[in-house]
Formats: sequence, structure tokens, C-alpha cells
Amino acid sequence: MLFALALAASLAPMDDGYDACMENAVTNPDFIACGYALIERRDVELNRVWKEAIADLDAPTKAALLAEQRSWNDFKEKSCAYWMTGAFGRDGQTVHFYTCRAAVIDARIEYLSDIGNTGGPDEEPAKE
Repeated sequence: MLFALALAASLAPMDDGYDACMENAVTNPDFIACGYALIERRDVELNRVWKEAIADLDAPTKAALLAEQRSWNDFKEKSCAYWMTGAFGRDGQTVHFYTCRAAVIDARIEYLSDIGNTGGPDEEPAKE
């Protein structure tokens, strides 16, 4: 089941830039260049969201989130490596690895974007 979810995520369209690049890609180096550019765009967005997420946090909360982010970054750098083993052919190495890694980054972007929107200790409970 987990493999099926990972495969589905790796086959999903990523963004207009990636889709346009892949439409013109012919060789494995072309596919890799498209994937690499996709990851770069996701990392830029992750860095933007990170800066917003920590901007208004107090020092202890910021330190805790920074430690979490460092651990997550270690995970990210190891994520999706199974695609690169060759067990899934060249498509795994040239396409699915990059879309899988982008999905990992997208999940972190979503998580960081929600910080402050979940009713932290300084927020009043929502009135019904």
C-alpha cells in the first residue's frame, strides 16, 4: 500500500514548469534536468515558507522548530533513495526520484504553512 502511494505521488503532475520541461525532454539527462529544476523550485518555496513560519515565534519555540527542521532536512536528504537503486529502472532514477522528493518537500511546505493556524497557546479558542 505504501509503495502504491509513493508511486502515485511520483507520477502526479508537479508544476507547470516541470510539465513543460518534461514535454520537451527526450534523453535521460533531459529528464534529470527537469527533475533537478523542480527540486530547486520546491526548495526556494520551502525557504520562503520557513522564513514566514519562524518570523514571529518566541525564542524557545523557534529553537524547537529549528531542531525539528534540521532533523527533517536529514530525512529529506535520504528520502526517495529507493528510486535510485536501479530496481525501478532508469525511469525510477531519472523521473520518479525527483517527483518523490518534490512530494516530500511539498508536504513540509504544507506543514510549515500551517504553523500558527492551529490554535497555539496565545490564541483564543474559536467561538462557535
